[in-house]
Amino acid sequence: MDIENAKAQMRKGVLELCILSIIEEDEVYPKTIVDRLKANDLIVVEGTLYPLLTRLKNDGLLDYTWRESSEGPPRKYFKITDLGRQFLEVLSTSWNQLVQSVAQTVGKAPTSKKARKNESAPPDDSSSKGFTEEDKKLEVLPKEGENKTDEPTTNN
Repeated sequence: MDIENAKAQMRKGVLELCILSIIEEDEVYPKTIVDRLKANDLIVVEGTLYPLLTRLKNDGLLDYTWRESSEGPPRKYFKITDLGRQFLEVLSTSWNQLVQSVAQTVGKAPTSKKARKNESAPPDDSSSKGFTEEDKKLEVLPKEGENKTDEPTTNN
């Protein structure tokens, strides 16, 4: 599987939310949107942005105005509409729920017998061994023939 393609698909999935959020702040020229997305590692090229802006405009979520430019032809500046604000609010709520659900799903340690969380375990000095905080929460189960209290085991 191509990991770069998978990462690009995840970014594409949130572009609409990010673009509407940027435009909600102020009227924006598309180059500013691209720069902002790139600055936040949501790399996008203008060839990806313009069709999305057109679709959002056609859906009534954005509008634009033409402004004269001292550096060439007039420029199109986008602004969010009232419908766009409502849509952004619903999209933001949905995004927050998705992030929470993914975090809960991905952040949980396996629930198998080999790796149970032990919330009450005292911290140890395993940080120097390359363990993460999540690793430290995992309960180490005794090997066969041992018990959890390190007391000698008797075989009957």
